[in-house]
Amino acid sequence: MSTDRPDDSRDKKVADLGFARVDLDRAARTGDPEVVYGAGKTPEQVASILATLHERHPDRAVLATRLSAEAMDAAAAVGAEVHAVAHAATLGPIPSPHGRVGIVSAGTSDATVAAEAALTVSVHGAEAIEIRDVGVAGLHRLLAVRERLDEMDVLIVVAGMEGALPSVIGGLVGTPVIAVPTSVGYGAAFGGLAALLGMLNSCAPGVTVVNIDNGYGAGVAAARICRLGAPR
Repeated sequence: MSTDRPDDSRDKKVADLGFARVDLDRAARTGDPEVVYGAGKTPEQVASILATLHERHPDRAVLATRLSAEAMDAAAAVGAEVHAVAHAATLGPIPSPHGRVGIVSAGTSDATVAAEAALTVSVHGAEAIEIRDVGVAGLHRLLAVRERLDEMDVLIVVAGMEGALPSVIGGLVGTPVIAVPTSVGYGAAFGGLAALLGMLNSCAPGVTVVNIDNGYGAGVAAARICRLGAPR
C-alpha cells in the first residue's frame, strides 16, 4: 500500500503519532526540547505529544502552552503539573537555573501572559522572578522596585494599553529588555496593536519586542541570553 507519509520508523529524530510528527531532536539542535502549542489541538493530542516528548527527555520538563481547561485536565492525567494562570502544563523536572530573568508586568490583567513568560523561563533553564502591577499609571510603584531591576540579567516587560512601560524601564536600566505587548485595552488598543506599535517605536535603547501576547517567545529568548552569558 502506498502512502505519502515519510517512513519515520528508522528516524529516531521524529515520532509519528499519525496526527503529528513530533520533533524529538530539537534539544540536541537548540538545547531546548520541543514545546507543545496547545491551541487548536484536542486534549488527547496535547496529552499524547507531552507523553511522547517526556519519554524522550525524562530528565527535564516538557512544556505545553495555550491550553484549554479540558487540555489541562488531559495533561494532568498523564502526570503533568498544571499551571492554571499561565494556561500551561509541564511534565518532568524543571532544570537548575542559570541567570535571573525579571518578568515585570504592568497590571493584573497582564497576569496570564506574564505567567506564561515566567514558566517558559523556568522550563528553559533560568530563574524567573516576577515583579507585578508596576504600570506607568502609578509610576511610584515602579520606582519603589527600581533597585530590584538591576539584580536581573534580562528583563521581560509585559504591558497592554499604550505599552509605555518598556520604554520607561529601558531608560532606567542597562539590562536587555524584551517587551511583550498584550491584548489588554479598550477599542482603540486594537487587541494589542497599539501597545505593539508603541513598543516598536520606543525611544529607549536596548528594547526588543516580541509579538502580541507572546510570553513564550520572550521567555525562550531571555533564558537563552542567560545560558549564553553563563561561564562555559
